Amino acid sequence: MNSLSQKQQGVTLKSLLIASLLIPINCYWVIEMEVIRYSGHPVTISLFFNVIFSLFIIIGLNQLLHRISPALSLTASELIIVYLMVSIASGIAGHDMLEILVPMLGHAFYFATAENEWKELFLPFLPEWLTINDNQLFYGYYQGEANLYTIYHLQKWAKPILWWTAFIFMLSLGMFCLNVMVRKRWIEYEKLSYPIIQLPMEMSGITYSGFFKNQFMWSGFAISGGLVLLNGLNFIFPVIPELRTRIQHFEIFTDSPWNAMGRLPFSLYPFAIGLGFFIPLDLSFSCWFFFLFWRMMRVAGAALGLRSLPGFPYMNEQASGGYVALCVIAIWATRKHLYKVLYSVLNTGIEPGDRDEPISYRTAVFGFILTMAFVIFFCLKGGATLGISTAFFMFYFAISLAITRMRAELGTPVHDLHYSGPDEILTRSLGTRRIGRGNLIMFSMFWFINRAYRSHQMPHQLEGLKIADRFRMNTKRILFAFMLASLLGALSGFWALIDRGYRVGMESRAYSPSLSAFGIEPYRRLTQWLNVPTEPLFAETGFMGVGFLATLLLMFLRMKFVWWPFHPAGFAISTSWGMNVTWSCLFMSWLIKGIVLKNGGIGLHRKLEPLFLGLILGEFVCGSLWTIIGIVLGIPTYGFWV
Repeated sequence: MNSLSQKQQGVTLKSLLIASLLIPINCYWVIEMEVIRYSGHPVTISLFFNVIFSLFIIIGLNQLLHRISPALSLTASELIIVYLMVSIASGIAGHDMLEILVPMLGHAFYFATAENEWKELFLPFLPEWLTINDNQLFYGYYQGEANLYTIYHLQKWAKPILWWTAFIFMLSLGMFCLNVMVRKRWIEYEKLSYPIIQLPMEMSGITYSGFFKNQFMWSGFAISGGLVLLNGLNFIFPVIPELRTRIQHFEIFTDSPWNAMGRLPFSLYPFAIGLGFFIPLDLSFSCWFFFLFWRMMRVAGAALGLRSLPGFPYMNEQASGGYVALCVIAIWATRKHLYKVLYSVLNTGIEPGDRDEPISYRTAVFGFILTMAFVIFFCLKGGATLGISTAFFMFYFAISLAITRMRAELGTPVHDLHYSGPDEILTRSLGTRRIGRGNLIMFSMFWFINRAYRSHQMPHQLEGLKIADRFRMNTKRILFAFMLASLLGALSGFWALIDRGYRVGMESRAYSPSLSAFGIEPYRRLTQWLNVPTEPLFAETGFMGVGFLATLLLMFLRMKFVWWPFHPAGFAISTSWGMNVTWSCLFMSWLIKGIVLKNGGIGLHRKLEPLFLGLILGEFVCGSLWTIIGIVLGIPTYGFWV
């Protein structure tokens, strides 16, 4: 392997070819798990377990190849590029992107009835170049046992697929340009911790053989892997006992007003405990504290009889405001560096200080402007207006930047932000009557990028740039690798989803929400918007402001007082589905990490890090094996995650 004193070439023909081979396989695997079997859901976790498993297998094969022919084996930098490309592609194909988009393409036409009145409400106004109005075509997709690979079928699918692929490609470009603008500040100056990348870095690092020889790592691997093995056998043979780690719900209070708290979820996912060990203590504390805080707010609302505020405490609205505030905080902390970026763009002949960047600051700024121009053109072509489209994507990139900063600094195991994107922000604050039909239709078309933000690719891009910095990689070609991954991920995801539909029939997947939820969700909401137009919702808008101000206040107090225990990001993310699932795991990791630091200091913490990395790796590897066994044998198998 190359010396760290030299720039390593991670983007090579070998790494690109291997990643290009793995992307369709992983996209197909993700679709099989999340849509066909509705089990596993790898891309709802910050660290995708299907990608970690693929990296684990490649490293094993690479070790064998290194003994046979060292010149042909992959370097650490090449392994990282493969990992990053497959991660980006898997996120695009997965739960919160294409798995939502593909069922939407023809759902409105296929399921329009006289009762739902879709033909009168919005069908004539749906962009024909983004949807498919051909029930014969979708009959095969929903019923199965049909041949996708005919000229007629492929031609009909081609137009919307190409348009949406171009849209996803340009979004990826815009995210990369934003990452370049903040990279130096967040990586080199602030030296944020990037907890999510610890495992892939150790696995593929310059001395990864040392990681795989660590006894603590294999102890953690044995604990979590053994639990997955035992519970997987229990799933098939119930006589074998189960040591449950998956989420359970407990009814603690039955009397009013305490029963407003609802059932309390509890889980002990080893991978979440392992990831939580690398999260700063103030954030892990804030996550579980604010999770319980929101439950107590429900109790307070019931006790005070706030019937005039039926949505109290308006958690989704406060989360929206909190994420926008996190973006404002991130930009404010980076403002001096952004001034330098802007100065270097506007002053030709001045040394821009971007020699180590993947692309120049000037290229990044104009690349982001090009992205905004394309997505606004996309909206205008679909029937939206200029002002609303611009506001929509400004909010979208603000939330994207907030998630990226949060992942870089804090590394939460999950981040979803359900039903709190720019579409919800604008309809609450402006009212659907003022926004108009054309904009509401485009909001519905963009449901696949705003329903939730779990598999968002922007954090993966910045984490890739962080790893490249740690490994002293030459990043001049990394843009090509990332954009190739986006392109292949979109095309592979479309292919996997449509192919599986024509083979097995999506309507027959009764246990999968691909038909019952993902396809109908945006059109059900659009029907309500058009049938019952609203004025601005003052309560919801007000609570978005409350969330915004509360996050800013928490940040101010955190900067003012060293002892202040609450992190603003914990307030913003604690309302989410993901925190509902993992709060108890973060409590356990917070407790363990606190005890370790108090009694053994940072030295003991570093010594135990491989143990917790092993917890993550063991559950991911053994859990992946159960999904593969189930797919190969055609039987239901244990899913270690939700």
